[in-house]
Amino acid sequence: MSDTPEASSSSRLFIKVTRDNLPQVKDRYPFVYLERGRLEIDDSSIKWIDADGGVIRLPVAMLNCLLLGPGTSITHEAVKVTAQANCSICWVGEDSLLFYAHGISPTSDTRNMRTQIQIATNKEQSLAVARRMFARRFPEAELDGKTLQEMMGMEGYRVRAIYEQKAQHYGIGWKGRAFTPGKFELGDITNQILTASNAALYGILCSALHSMGYSPHIGFIHSGSPLPFVYDMADIYKEHLCIDLAFSLTLKMAGRYDKHKLASAFRERVLEMDVLGRIGSDIEEMLAGGKHAGRRRK
Repeated sequence: MSDTPEASSSSRLFIKVTRDNLPQVKDRYPFVYLERGRLEIDDSSIKWIDADGGVIRLPVAMLNCLLLGPGTSITHEAVKVTAQANCSICWVGEDSLLFYAHGISPTSDTRNMRTQIQIATNKEQSLAVARRMFARRFPEAELDGKTLQEMMGMEGYRVRAIYEQKAQHYGIGWKGRAFTPGKFELGDITNQILTASNAALYGILCSALHSMGYSPHIGFIHSGSPLPFVYDMADIYKEHLCIDLAFSLTLKMAGRYDKHKLASAFRERVLEMDVLGRIGSDIEEMLAGGKHAGRRRK
């Protein structure tokens, strides 16, 4: 084992990772969720040892985030190398349903956060950002002159209508969105999938924001919650990534929540939508008013 005193860091075969050769967020695989095992390091790579003794090598330089679930442990050296590779580490509950903590990447700087704070503390600029976020969901609506409260009301109606439309489209009985913290199992299958996929999206966004030097705590629509900017950005992707996914999987699960089926389908949609490739340009578009808008989105 390389964690013994004899295995010094100078003898390892790591290629030094610098800011110039770090893969960008858009070039990375979204995340890997791990539970009930141990992350260690040997002479050449990070390795995951599961509860049955199986060993898997993890290419952390090509991962956006490691989500560590219950029963996991990680060595100090593994944390250090993962951070140097700009791979975020999040400590989460089972199936990523609860977000506990996040390791700050040492490779990010404060320029983006400073811009974010300057805009957020200017009332007019902050409202303009909120309008651009709502305009992504209401491309035909006239939002000029509307207050934040009015736009949030429009969004509430829109989301409820989407739930009803998806329920009719997939033939699902729908009684409304319901989730009681700490009582995940009490929700129906559709609500369970919604809760789990939303939480996974929050984990991806939180790690991406940290890696780009933004703060998840400074939002423009949401406030008084743990991760306002994460929730602001999540609403841009939720309709197809989380809501449509939840209703499309409900019948396939045949009355029994299957976390493995959900994780596989969720990852497929993240890759299909190129979420990691869009996050950076989407944030710039929201904050800069389209000056750095990315390519046309689906």
